[in-house]
Amino acid sequence: MLYRTNPKNGDKLSILGFGAMRLPTKEDGSIDEEKATKMVRYAIDNGVNLVDTAWPYHMGECEPFLARALSEGYREKVKLSTKLPTWAVNTREDMDKFLNAQLEKLNTKQIDYYLLHTLTKASWAKIKDLGVIDFLNSAKEDGRIKNAGFSYHGMQEDFAPIVDDYNWDFCLIQYNYLDEKVQAGTKGLKYAASKGLGVFVMEPLRGGNLAGKTPEEVMEIWNKADKKRTTVEWALRWVWNHPEVTSVLSGMTEPEQLEENIKIAEEGYPNSLTQKELGLIEQAALKYGELLKINCTGCGYCMPCPANVDIPTCFGIYNNLHMFHDETQRFQYFATLSDIFWTNEPHFASQCTNCGICIEKCPQYIQIPEMLEKVVAEFEGPDNDEKMAMVKSVFKM
Repeated sequence: MLYRTNPKNGDKLSILGFGAMRLPTKEDGSIDEEKATKMVRYAIDNGVNLVDTAWPYHMGECEPFLARALSEGYREKVKLSTKLPTWAVNTREDMDKFLNAQLEKLNTKQIDYYLLHTLTKASWAKIKDLGVIDFLNSAKEDGRIKNAGFSYHGMQEDFAPIVDDYNWDFCLIQYNYLDEKVQAGTKGLKYAASKGLGVFVMEPLRGGNLAGKTPEEVMEIWNKADKKRTTVEWALRWVWNHPEVTSVLSGMTEPEQLEENIKIAEEGYPNSLTQKELGLIEQAALKYGELLKINCTGCGYCMPCPANVDIPTCFGIYNNLHMFHDETQRFQYFATLSDIFWTNEPHFASQCTNCGICIEKCPQYIQIPEMLEKVVAEFEGPDNDEKMAMVKSVFKM
């Protein structure tokens, strides 16, 4: 494992951090604790020393799970990161309430890296008015947190003012080769680093879109490379190629993903890609831009939907159809969103009531109701009943 130094405090952090947003789950949606614990400990045993979670991950069960997974001496081997749910904070007292609850849930006396979750210009203004600077200073002084930072989901022009508004120790930004101009982007990455902050990166694989089945048009580009790499390696190496990046948080669901990422991290040196390789990545980014119809990472911040629409799945299936020209997605749409295996409560795009709540929550600023209309036009129609009958016949229901 390679390590980089957080310039603000001298911590040597593994370039691969364990993001606990997408842990393996059982059929009922609960964390597969045995499998997930083995993964967390395998990561630490192989040099990962940064573990990241948050209040809402896995419906609030991620923090208590990590307390158990990091027992037996593992807590002492890592820097632990979690986040204040800024959207749920309405008073200065709420901030202490959430932090104290997280310390208890994580069974720890101190959070090494504590973030304000999902900052935008508006959310920063709100919690700043509520006294968050006093909260952070007090929590650092009394030892409940060691380092204060924020995760960013706002517009690029609003990033630098937030960086300048407090003596932050680090920040967390979305960054991958498709998002150089999205949110903080490359400009924000360089600015935060120039101010001496450690910069952690989330969504290096863009919600898994850069790790799964690769469109033929993109594979033609990768095949031009002198040294062959997997799509995951191209994506991770591109992020690590930036010397301003301190650590990359990757959400890993399967042990094989973890093992692959650890192996790739062995060569994640800054400025290690050739100009030809960087040129190929730029070509791939342009091609993906042509193929990706909806700029969704599947983060789930838009959920739950009051109308019971499964927004990330709707967008994921729509994007897969267009990126991979995969006509089986038309069947997948009804097989998945009908939920015939569990509740029989549908989650189709056509259930959208255009309430607009999801737009306020979306870190990508997607006009979700408008995009859901495109999903409806693509997949749904007067033959919905026939398609449902086909799904049921295939699964003999």
